Amino acid sequence: MAENTNTKPSINAVLKESLGSLQSLAGPDAAGDKIDNLATIIDYKMVTFSLAGKDYAIDIMKVKEIAKAGRFTYVPNALPFVLGVYNLRGEIIPIVDLRLFFNIEVPERQYDAIENMLIVSVGEQIFGVVVDDIDKVVGIQKSTINPPHPLFGDINIKYIQGVVEVNNRLYILLDIERIFGSKQESAEPANADVPAKEVSSKIAIQTAQKSAAQKVAETKAAVAAPAKAAEPKPEPKKEKVDYSFIITGLSSMRKFNVTGLNEKWVESRYSDWESERGSDKTQLQTPDDADAFLKGFYSPCSGTWWKKDYADAVCKALPDNSAKQIVVWNLGCGKGFETYSFACILKKRYPDAKIKIYAHEIDLLSISNATILAVPADIATDWYSPYLSKKASGEYTFSPEIKDSIMFEYHDCSNTNALPPVDIVLARDVLSFLAPDVQKKLADDFGEKLKGNGIAIVGQNEVLSNLDSSGKWSGQAVGSVTVFNKK
Repeated sequence: MAENTNTKPSINAVLKESLGSLQSLAGPDAAGDKIDNLATIIDYKMVTFSLAGKDYAIDIMKVKEIAKAGRFTYVPNALPFVLGVYNLRGEIIPIVDLRLFFNIEVPERQYDAIENMLIVSVGEQIFGVVVDDIDKVVGIQKSTINPPHPLFGDINIKYIQGVVEVNNRLYILLDIERIFGSKQESAEPANADVPAKEVSSKIAIQTAQKSAAQKVAETKAAVAAPAKAAEPKPEPKKEKVDYSFIITGLSSMRKFNVTGLNEKWVESRYSDWESERGSDKTQLQTPDDADAFLKGFYSPCSGTWWKKDYADAVCKALPDNSAKQIVVWNLGCGKGFETYSFACILKKRYPDAKIKIYAHEIDLLSISNATILAVPADIATDWYSPYLSKKASGEYTFSPEIKDSIMFEYHDCSNTNALPPVDIVLARDVLSFLAPDVQKKLADDFGEKLKGNGIAIVGQNEVLSNLDSSGKWSGQAVGSVTVFNKK
C-alpha cells in the first residue's frame, strides 16, 4: 500500500492559525476583548467543504485531520462508493467517496489521482472521506442551526443534521454518524442504511477467516464421524441464495428497499440477473448496474402517457361504484402523466360522478409543471381526445372538467396525511422506494383512508398483501391489473 503523502496540518492547527489571524486584525488593544467576546458567541465549529458546487459541513469534533492522498488499494466486492483502503501512518482505513455515496456524478478518476480527504472518526472506526474541495473552519452559534428540509439539498434528508447560513452562504450540515450507520434504529433491517461494517476491511477479513475456520472444523468432524452404511444418505437441502449485496446496492444507489412488498420479484430477477451476467459478475458496481437490475420492475407506461390497451385494462379493473363523488389518493404523481390518464379513465368509468384526485409529489419542479402540462398532438388523437380541448395557439390541453378534478400538492406522504375517506389509492411503483417502516406506515394509512368498498392499486411487481402480516389485504387480478381490497 502507498504511504501517506502531503498530509495537511491538523484541524486544531487550522483553528489556532485562524484565531491568530483574528487577533492580528483586531489590534493589540482590542484583541483580548474581541477573542473573549468571540468565545462567548461561538459554541459550535464545523469544517466546511464542497460537493458539486454546493456548500456542506460536518462537526469539527468528528474530524481528526485533513489530507491529500491517492493510490488507494482496491478491495474486491466492495460497495461502489468505496474507493479502497489506505495506509494512514500504519493504520488501514477505508476510503469513501462522498460524491458517489450521494449519487453525484464525478469524472472518471485515475488510479493515482490525488484526492482531498477529511479523516473522520465514527465511534472506534476511522474513515477517509473524499470531497471536491475543503474550505475552512467556521464557528457559529449552535442555536442558529435550522432543522433539515428536502429542498436544501440533493441528498436524502435523513443524512442531514441541519442547515445554517453564515456570511450569506448556506451550509448543509451532514450527520456523519448516520451516514456511516452508527445511528441505525433497531426497527430497521441491517441493510437499510450503509453500515460502517460494510466498508471496514478489517471486519471483512475477520468474517472470511471465521468462515474458513468453520469449514475446516466441519471437514474434521466429517472425517472423524463413523460411517453408517446401513442408513441412506438424506438428500442435501437446497441452499437459499444469498443476494444481500443486491439488496444493499439497490438501497444505497437507487433507494429501492426490498421487503415483503417486492422480495418475490427481486428473488426471481436475481436468477435472471445471474444468468445474464454470470455468477462472478452479479455485483452492482454503479447506479447504471442498479438501473439495469430494476429494468422490468416498473409498471406499464411508467412516467409517460398511458397507452389505450393499458388504460382499458385499468378501467376494467375498477369496481362498480354508484357514489356521487369518487375520491382518489394518487401518491408519487410525478409530472402528471399518470394523474391525467387516470382522471380520464375515471370519467369514462363513472360518467355521472364528480371526480376528486389528491395528487401528491415531493419533486417541487414536477408538481409545479404538472398543472400546465400540454398534450402532444399524437396523444390528442388517441383515446384521450374526448377529454381534451384545443387552444387558440393550436395546442391541446385537458378540458376544465378534467383539470378541476385534480388537486396537485407538494407533500411528503411519509408524514401526516390529512385526507378524507377515499375510494381509490393509486400508488404505482412508489412504496418500494421508501424506507421499510414508511412502507408499513403507508399501508396502514391506506387501510384507514379507504372506504369499505375501496381498492388500492400499487406497482405491477408489488404485492401489498405481503407487506402486512396481519392479513388485512387481499389481492384480486382483473386481467393484467391487480387490485387490493381490505378484508
